[in-house]
Amino acid sequence: MLSSATPVTFIQTRDAAASAAFYQSVLGLPLGKQDDFATVYDLGCAILRVTHIPNWTAGGHPALGWHVEDIAAACTALRDKGVVFTIYEGFGHDALGIWTAPDGGAKVAWFADPDGNVLSLTQG
Repeated sequence: MLSSATPVTFIQTRDAAASAAFYQSVLGLPLGKQDDFATVYDLGCAILRVTHIPNWTAGGHPALGWHVEDIAAACTALRDKGVVFTIYEGFGHDALGIWTAPDGGAKVAWFADPDGNVLSLTQG
């Protein structure tokens, strides 16, 4: 029944204006409808609802990620827009902040939105 339905994912924010600037201007996500509860973005094959919750505290785990064809190019483009990638001690990230899995099969870079929600890019 749900295999053909459009997925919806949720991100929470304390500051709707800062969040909107980040998701629209930095990440370049197309703006969808807005209402009193959330700002909606089109993720292509899914919908993102960024919901305002005044005292939100982000968790330490990734909340949303994207699979990209060229992670170095994506990281460079985001870094040029002011994104700072998270470096986890002992992981051995490269200069762009990309971690490569021990088997070389996947590359991942983590970063946070203005509320501290962990986002990621993955190649492979």
